[in-house]
Parts: sequence; structure tokens; C-alpha cells
Amino acid sequence: MSPEIRPATSADSHAIAAIYAQYVLNNAATLELEPPDASEIERRMADVLARGLPYLVAEVDGLVAGYAYAGAFRPRPGYRYTVEDSVYLRPEFTGRGLGRSLLGELIVAAKASGCHQMVAVIGGENPASVAMHRSQGFAEVGVLREVGRKFGEWVDVTLMQREL
Repeated sequence: MSPEIRPATSADSHAIAAIYAQYVLNNAATLELEPPDASEIERRMADVLARGLPYLVAEVDGLVAGYAYAGAFRPRPGYRYTVEDSVYLRPEFTGRGLGRSLLGELIVAAKASGCHQMVAVIGGENPASVAMHRSQGFAEVGVLREVGRKFGEWVDVTLMQREL
């Protein structure tokens, strides 16, 4: 597996929507309840890019195997130098280091865009995501207990952070 990590384009929106739908429908990594369609993904991507923030895909043998982006952490202007990362992979590409590669490239791109801090907001029991973030220099800064609800269960959110 030799991934090419590149900027996402609107042509990637269908693949990104399919990847994200698996997370929305099957686990608490995201607390979104309904999978957005490709046009909504494209709108969200345009919003990220309009802010001058990175949105990346990892391609393996011509297939979009995963994606990552840095979104606004909070809407108030005083938070403009802090971003929240999101990293999602096709199920068959998990556990191979692809998420770590995507996150590493995202960190570089976010720093280059002028960001100062990156925050990970990790939903549910997700030790793989915690380990991936830790491997990229993130430290756990807290756990918000039962702040979300999905699949009839209360969901904790782990917060991690690193300076860029």
C-alpha cells in the first residue's frame, strides 16, 4: 500500500460521503445521526477550503481510502487559530498506518495555513483514534462524560490537543 495524499476536490465528494456514512451508521466516532449526501459533503468541503484550511484525501491504487480535514474549532473569531481535526478511513484500510499518515500531513498543512493549535474531539470508545492522535504528539486534555447520545446510549467525548 503506497498512498498518495493530496488535496481533496469536489470530485471526491461521493467517495468521502460513502466513507463517512459507515461511521455515521455504525459507531459513535461521530455523533451525526444521518449520513450527509455527496452534495452536502461538497458544501462542507467548500466551507473548509474557503477558510483557507486543509482538506485531504488518501488515494490507494486510484481508490479514495480515507480523508482528513481541519475545521473550525469554534465559530467565535478569537478561536480562529485553533482547528479541530477529522480523520476517516474505509474499513478495509484501518490498522495500516494510513490514518496516522493522513493526520501527519494534515498537521503540516494546518500549520502552513497559520493555525496554532489542533484539537481532536473523539466520540465514544475509540482507543485506535486516541493512539493515532497520541502518535502524532497529541495529549489527552479531558473527557466530557455523556455529552452525546447515539444508538440509545450516552456517549463520552475524549478531548486531545497539540500545538502546531
